[in-house]
Amino acid sequence: MDDLVREWTAQLLDSGNIAALIAGLVALFLVLSRNTWPLLRNVVTIAHEGGHAVIALLSGRKLNGIRLHSDTSGLTLSTGKPTGPGMVFTLLAGYPAVSLLGLGGAWLVTADLARMMLWACIALLVAMLLAIRNAYGVLSIVVTGGVIFAVSWFATPAWQALCCALFSWFLLFGGLRPIAELRRKRSAGRASQSDADQLARLTGLPAGAWLAIWFLVGLATLAVGARWLLLMPQV
Repeated sequence: MDDLVREWTAQLLDSGNIAALIAGLVALFLVLSRNTWPLLRNVVTIAHEGGHAVIALLSGRKLNGIRLHSDTSGLTLSTGKPTGPGMVFTLLAGYPAVSLLGLGGAWLVTADLARMMLWACIALLVAMLLAIRNAYGVLSIVVTGGVIFAVSWFATPAWQALCCALFSWFLLFGGLRPIAELRRKRSAGRASQSDADQLARLTGLPAGAWLAIWFLVGLATLAVGARWLLLMPQV
């Protein structure tokens, strides 16, 4: 079985390879399935809140903490000027962060750097753990990091490449579904404090426009990431 996986994952750099396509289809199923999405959405929330936290720090705001909840929602608390570019970019960063992480993962996989991707994920999770302020958040980070560590430590390079391809696809697809979910919540009047609504109040640009921007960014990263995973020639 491992020889078969090694053969498939060795083709990840080949044009139109079947291994990457299968990984993509599995990831799409995990995102669309009502059985798997409620659990795996925690991973998307981690990436989302991590995006808020990184941009808050880069914009000069003080990061007060991150909370991850069992309903897969999250909250990143920072202090600083309540208006202006720093606040705008902090609110803007969450949804694109998921897709951009997936894009970065796709690049690392096709560059034959799957192990580096795994350790980079672990390092980011450890850094994020320092900012977590609730028990469920700690559990989410530890479980996610534990799975990634197990793959990095025990899996063969072939399995590592396949798992990283699957993870990259999952983030690329998973970055789109929460935007659609937010649109439905807003239509039902249940998301007045969403990132999009806060951005609308700060900038004057309608919340729907921010949703459209995030969705277009998600589609663009999915297109580029898919091309890297499926169509890049072997190097």
